[in-house]
Amino acid sequence: MPGQMPCLGRGMGRGLAWALLLLAGLATAAVATTRLLAQPESPAPSATPAPLSNEETQSLVKRVLQAEINAAGDSAHPMQYRLRKVSPRLATTKTIIETKDGDVARLVAVNDTPLSAQDEQNEANRLQGLLRDPNLQRHRQEREQGDTERARKVVRALPDAFLYTFAGIAETPQGPSYRFSFKPNPSFDPEDLEAQVLKGMAGELWIDVAEQRVTRLEGKRIRDVDYGFGILGKLDQGGTLLLEQADVGNHQWRTTHMMLVMNARLLFKSVKLDTTLDLSQYSPVTAGMSYQQAIQILQDKSVTSTGR
Repeated sequence: MPGQMPCLGRGMGRGLAWALLLLAGLATAAVATTRLLAQPESPAPSATPAPLSNEETQSLVKRVLQAEINAAGDSAHPMQYRLRKVSPRLATTKTIIETKDGDVARLVAVNDTPLSAQDEQNEANRLQGLLRDPNLQRHRQEREQGDTERARKVVRALPDAFLYTFAGIAETPQGPSYRFSFKPNPSFDPEDLEAQVLKGMAGELWIDVAEQRVTRLEGKRIRDVDYGFGILGKLDQGGTLLLEQADVGNHQWRTTHMMLVMNARLLFKSVKLDTTLDLSQYSPVTAGMSYQQAIQILQDKSVTSTGR
């Protein structure tokens, strides 16, 4: 329900679902990561992919978006990565580790400057607090799980929320992607409050031809959207969203870039989002790792980087 904006703090890489959840401003969102399950079975693409018919377009979009839903819930391929978040007044860089107990983050730079000795100590104290009180991490994990379900509601509505049209082939560093333009479906009647974020948006969706995963989502709000007849809130016309995903190795797909600009009113509060996220340096970590083990890794890295 509108009223609490996402914090954009922990593992944002669940990609498509999480970006749309942020746009909705529906819940506290963590940074997590888009994960890959078994690829949808499909014939190997030709050197020059053929245009798709309307029927083929709808079928492919539906199948790929279902794969994104499955990927968001896969915990078999945890990773560590670097998240840089930029807003008009502040840039922060964090190291994130995914664990079976939820994500754990450590701040490593502010405005692209390494932390001072005092800030390093503050981060160490915060992580020690998590170790002393497992309830803190458990509450974080519960919030992440709730956000995941809300995000799934948004993605499940995507095939019905828009009318998709084949718009050509785009060349990317990883190979060709299908381009689909989309516009609001006038008959779309969202079942969930979360899915209302999709109303009034238009843009493009790109799908990797070989891997059949979303590589790019670019959307713009072409009209205002009210929540609860405007009583709960409103998302203003003109907000934009850009999301990019890529294979970061071994068929593991992750969010690499996201940009979100939005003006909204949530209950009686005006909110302006102008945020860019860059996610990089992905590397696998041991499946089943506990959050305590992740904290130890983050602490060890801090000691190594500062020379203490």
